[in-house]
Amino acid sequence: MLRRLCLLSFIFSFLLPAVAFAVVSFDKTAFEKAVAAGGPVIVHFHADWCPTCKAQDPIVAQIMAEPKFKDVRLFVADFDTEKGLKKALRVNVQSTFVVFKGGKEAARSTGQTAREAIEATFAKAL
Repeated sequence: MLRRLCLLSFIFSFLLPAVAFAVVSFDKTAFEKAVAAGGPVIVHFHADWCPTCKAQDPIVAQIMAEPKFKDVRLFVADFDTEKGLKKALRVNVQSTFVVFKGGKEAARSTGQTAREAIEATFAKAL
């Protein structure tokens, strides 16, 4: 997880310096507040060992850099350690995105590596 956060930090700090968006490691309290507030929220169930997750990382960074996603909160949940969250959201596979809008689940996708498919899923948060 630390390696993934370092990679995302590098991407966001050096490759996308003019863009501000919220990508945070999963924090239960922050997640629950964000969903309860009804804003656009996405949870990415990620595993460092997952090649699909690694393929998704630069695509997610590009999508989140778009102005239309500036208000979206993206939480990165470690697939191996966030067992309670996986159970609560009924997630069985890493590389899963769960999208919330208006305090309710609006979409989900698993294993997508095509930019268009990921962006379409993310757009359901707007």
